[in-house]
Formats: sequence, C-alpha cells, structure tokens
Amino acid sequence: MNKLRHMMNPLDFSVEELEALFDVANDIENNMEAYSHKCEGKIMATCFYEPSTRTRLSFETAMLRLGGKCLGFADAGSSSAAKGESVSDTIRVISCFADICAMRHPKEGAPMVAASKSGIPVINAGDGGHQHPTQTLTDLLTIRSLYGKLGDFTIGLCGDLKFGRTVHSLINALTRYTGIKFVFISPNELRVPDYITEMLDSKGIPFEEVVRLEEVMPKLDFLYMTRVQKERFFNEEDYIRLKDFYILDKAKMSLAKEKMYILHPLPRVNEISVEIDNDPRAAYFKQVQYGLYVRMALILTLLDMTDAHMNHDLLRKF
Repeated sequence: MNKLRHMMNPLDFSVEELEALFDVANDIENNMEAYSHKCEGKIMATCFYEPSTRTRLSFETAMLRLGGKCLGFADAGSSSAAKGESVSDTIRVISCFADICAMRHPKEGAPMVAASKSGIPVINAGDGGHQHPTQTLTDLLTIRSLYGKLGDFTIGLCGDLKFGRTVHSLINALTRYTGIKFVFISPNELRVPDYITEMLDSKGIPFEEVVRLEEVMPKLDFLYMTRVQKERFFNEEDYIRLKDFYILDKAKMSLAKEKMYILHPLPRVNEISVEIDNDPRAAYFKQVQYGLYVRMALILTLLDMTDAHMNHDLLRKF
C-alpha cells in the first residue's frame, strides 16, 4: 500500500506531477461519463469550519461526479468543534467514516495538524489567509487550458494582494515556471507582502508594483482580479475606503489585448462590472468549471486510484 498523501500546499506536487494531474483533469473535461463510477463505494468528508459556497460544493460535486458519496458539515457551529473538540480528535473520528477529507479552517495550519493525525488523505480547502491550494490548482489548469502552456506570459494581480491567500498561493506556484512576469496592482495599504517580493528578487523573477490598473492593461496576458475581503479587516472604515478602489469595466477592457483573459477566484462583489461577463476574455466562470475537473483529478490521485482500478493510461503517470 502506498504512503498516505495529502494536499496542503500547491508545492507539495512537483511540476511533473502537476502536469500529469492537469492531463487527467483535461481528460475528465472531455470524457466525463468515463469517470462517473470511478469512486463508487468511496466517501468524502467535507469539514468546513468557515462559510464557503463554491469550494465546498465543488468538492462535493467532484466526488458525486466520480460516483462517490459525501458527508460533513458547512460551519463549525454544526460540528463538535462547538463543544470544544480539537481538530486532531475530529479527524481521527472522520477517518473512521470516510476515505478522504477536504477541510477549510479559519486558523492557519489547522489542516496540516489534521493531516498529521489522519488515517485518510486530507486536502487543505483553505486555512485563514495562508493557503488555498485547490484554488491554485484551478488557476493553473485554467491558465494552461486557455493559453496552451504554463510559462512565457505576463500576469497582473489586482486588488487585495496583502490578505488574499489565493494570490499568495498562485504567485508561489508560478515561480516554478519560466518566462513569467508579475505586475502587482493595488493601493499602498494592500500591497503584496515583503516576503513575496523578496522571494521574487532572490529568484531573479521580474515584477513591478503599480497603483493604477489602466497604465498596465496593454501589457497583460492575464488579469487576476480579487475582491477586498471584509472579513480580513480589523477596521471597517479601512474596508469601506478601499472596497471599490478597482472596478473593471468596458472602458478599462478597451485597453487590453484581444486575448487577455480575466480570472477571479470568486465571490465577486463590485470589482468586475457585470457588463464584462459576456466579453469572450472573461474566464472566471470557466475557472469554476476547471475547478471541478481538477478536484476530481486530485481526489483520484490522493485515493491512489491507479491503473489497476482505473484501467486508464493517463493515471500511469503517477
């Protein structure tokens, strides 16, 4: 039996392993029916200690599409955490019921603690402002599928670059590919943390920081918009002042390349005008679909559904 494997951080998988994972995800995209019974008899536990719509439903749909079943809770108040049970004890109990677990938690490192005590694979579905690895896998698959490869492009990241865990994870993941240029677009109060710019400097990866979105639009191949997250602010006045700092509209899009794609981890508030939704460059709802495919591929991988079970050449890459 292979060693138990978890997904805590996008860097847990090598570039080669990610390519194989994305190949499986693209195959699922084109052959969904062929995968509809792969996880029959398997159960996924979704343990969400803070609210989520897209991520939780994406995980549950992924397991259901694979023929498996789901159980779990959607907030800490409906779990034994409300009685004071530790994450370590909860995952030990869950390991008796389920084959794999997706966990979201407001405290950084909580899924890692769970993984250290778990008898089943654990997927970090977001821990505080720290990591959101499956969103990063979704972003990478979306970029690869739209652009044809991961590398040799300029990506602008706009909005909340200080608290945005999706931004931090994506930057770290993209540093492993060649020819990437970063453009950080934010008000001074929400600049990307120093540890990220220092890391990019140390690796010789080019980046620039600007406040005005308009001045960099013509050079971008991708624009990754983010919302200003009210839940990450201690001061509501600061949130109100900054929440509408950037609004992507048709006027700004007129400055962009013909094939400059817009990404967004969602939920959207006001930062992308709904008038952009029908623009062929708007890829944020495609992103959601790719998130389903990549989570299906990840579940199969972590459950070690090898070719003996799958009878599928692509999974031999693992």
